[in-house]
Parts: sequence; structure tokens; C-alpha cells
Amino acid sequence: MTSPASAAPLRVLTGITPSGTPHLGNYVGAIRPAVAASRTPGIESFFFLADLHSLIKAHDPARTQRSTLEIAASWLAAGLDPRRVTFYRQSDIPEIPELTWLLTCVTGKGLLNRAHAYKAALDKNAAAGEEPDAGVTMGLFMYPVLMAADILLFKAHRVPVGRDQVQHLEMARNIAASFNHIYGEHLVLPEAAIDDNVATLPGLDGRKMSKSYGNTIALFGPREQLRKQIMGIVTDSRAPGQAKDAESAAIFQLYRAFAMPDETAQFKRALAQGMAWGEAKEQVFERIDREISPLRARYEYLMTHPQEVETAFIAGAQKARALAAPLMRALRHAVGLRPLTELADTESAARTAAPDGPLPVFKQYREADGRFYFKLTDAQGRALLQSRGFDSPREAGQAVKRLQTEGAAALPALAAQLDSAACQSLDIAGAALDRLKQALAA
Repeated sequence: MTSPASAAPLRVLTGITPSGTPHLGNYVGAIRPAVAASRTPGIESFFFLADLHSLIKAHDPARTQRSTLEIAASWLAAGLDPRRVTFYRQSDIPEIPELTWLLTCVTGKGLLNRAHAYKAALDKNAAAGEEPDAGVTMGLFMYPVLMAADILLFKAHRVPVGRDQVQHLEMARNIAASFNHIYGEHLVLPEAAIDDNVATLPGLDGRKMSKSYGNTIALFGPREQLRKQIMGIVTDSRAPGQAKDAESAAIFQLYRAFAMPDETAQFKRALAQGMAWGEAKEQVFERIDREISPLRARYEYLMTHPQEVETAFIAGAQKARALAAPLMRALRHAVGLRPLTELADTESAARTAAPDGPLPVFKQYREADGRFYFKLTDAQGRALLQSRGFDSPREAGQAVKRLQTEGAAALPALAAQLDSAACQSLDIAGAALDRLKQALAA
């Protein structure tokens, strides 16, 4: 058994789409917990600005550039340490779009037809009486494949996502399995990390803080802006001296997100004892500002020194590409994008391993029925063996592995998994298997 000390680190990958300016809810719900998790021993963290993804909706180049700076500066100001993590900009990694194309070539259109965002666009068009694909770009349609490339390129084990993104993780697993089934086990199938305890903050009107509601509180705006916004939060009409229900008050939820447990308990008692809303808001402002103020100073510095953020991106891209480039070379080789100078070496090796002529070849594939098959063909492409359908690529691969290692001796045990009507004489197939077994052993 591998000891914890020698175990490979767990790779966790987080993508951040540069769209708009971060607000206080983003900080509490995503930025602060992710930065804290990045400091956990045994975790290898990857954070990237998904600027290629942002182009699906954003068509203002200046805004895209500005938002990238704002988002990156926010994360760095909040304590993300580029020396401890791999922090990069998606568009700086050319292996990502290259892998996207390789994955596109093994991804069924039917899978992408089921993506929630695409189906929502179809439903919207149907309700409006428009053509089904009106306004649908290939960027929107191919979003799950690009996301799969983001994850698979770095062999991420875990990807923190909200429940609305779980489908995309499942698609990434499906795409990786299809690629591995055709070309061998190259890609790691990721797991979704869903945190149902993600903190959500109320906004100015008491609803969940969201840009779509227009009720956000600025994260790194001027200090007086923060104070003005907090003082404007909606409260009930209870006058000073009247007991107030803390649990139903947005002010209390904001305070609790930043305060220590003993501070929170004291604040709750004060509300129950009749503390005025104005005084409560002032305490909330002071408590939030105490945490945000030093981060704000760092943010303002980075916003006026974008070259430092760019330097962090360049260093992060070098770290990321040191991992991405070797895998991409292996994947190019796996799919047959190889130097032609290797062709003579490959043919020579085949002749050495099989002096009596070309070896038979196993081919694995997936049919339209969704099941997985294999066949053994001779040099002329004639099927010597043909399998029945398997429910998973793993089952088909296990049968192939057994035939390769045991040769003709495996045929009786696997007879039920073979389509006898589509097979050549078992004597001919058995001889071919034994020859293949000997060549592989050699």
C-alpha cells in the first residue's frame, strides 16, 4: 500500500470566467474558500482565467481585457499565491484548443445536443417562434468540449463545481472515456466536487446577491462606497429598542459571514435586545471593512500595475505548459499525428516481431447502439474474430487483454462474448492469436 507521504498529490482545478467585476458574494462564496483550500497540504491546485470561454457571450474586446485584469487582481489580492499554485490564463496555453479538436473528433453530436445551455437556447427560440438554432453559436454548442479539454489536459482529479455544472463534468468523463477507448488509457476521468454548504450572501434587497438582480455590494470599491451600500440594505420597520429577529435579517447574515463565532453571538444578542438598525449596519460595515481593507489596498495596487498581473500569468503559463506539452505530444502520437520518419522504424519493428508477415490487429469501437465492440482482423482487414456488444469499454478491453495474453487458450472461456456467425474458423483465429501472443511477449 502506498503511504500518505509517498502518495501523488491530488490535483484540483478551478476555472474562473472573466465576466464583470467581483462582488462581496463572490468573495465569500468562491474566492475566500478556494484560496484557503489551495493551502491544504497534499493538494496541487490549478486556477485559470477562462478567457476563451468568456468570448461565447462577451464581444467587447476592451471589456474582456479589463475584466480579466479585475478578476485576476481580485484573486491575487485575496491571497492566492502563484508560487504555491498554478495560476494561468487559458488563452496562453495553446495545447488547450489543440486538445479541444482531438476531443471534438471523438465526441458525439448527440451528447452535446443534451447540454443544458444548448437545450435552454432551443426552448427560448421555440417559445419566441424562432428557428431552433437562431442565435446559437458553435462556441455555445462546443462549450462542454472546451471545458473537457481544460480539465483533461492537466489530469485533474477533482473539479469544484456548482450543481448546474455537474452535467459538464459528466460530459468530460464521457469524452475522456471515448478517447481512451479508441486510443488507449491516456486521460484521467475527473470527479465533480460539489459543496452544498457554499456560503451565499444576501444583497441590498435581501435576495441572494447577484449581478442579475442588480443588488450586489462591491468587493473592492472605495471604502465610502462599501459603507453607503451597507447602510442602504433593506430592513424591517422595527424601531430602536424593539427586539429584532437576527436569523431573518440580511444584516445579520452579512455580519456572520465575516465575524468570529463569539462576535456573531454578541451581535445576535444585541439585536434581540433592541439595537437600532442604523447601529447594526455600522457594526457590519466596520467588521467587513476590517477584513477587506488590506485586500483592497493590494487590489488597487495591482489595478494600477497590470504588468505584475501579466508577469504572474506568464510564469503560470510556463508551469502549466511544462505539464501540458508532454501529454499533448503523447496524445498526438496516440492518434497518429507522428513524424513520417517514425514510419520506417515502426514497420521494421513489426517485421522483427512477426517474421511471417504482418500481425493481426485488434480494433475496438463503439456502435450506434451505444455498446462497445472489438474485432481481430488480419493483414487484409478480414475479421477473424468479432465480439458481441459490451456495456462498457472496460469490459471490452478486458476481453481483448485476455486474448492478447492467453492466445487461443482464452477462446473457450470467452466463447459467449463472441459472435460466432461473424467469426472465421476458431482454428484460424486461434493460430492468429497465438502468433500475436508470441509477438507481444517478444
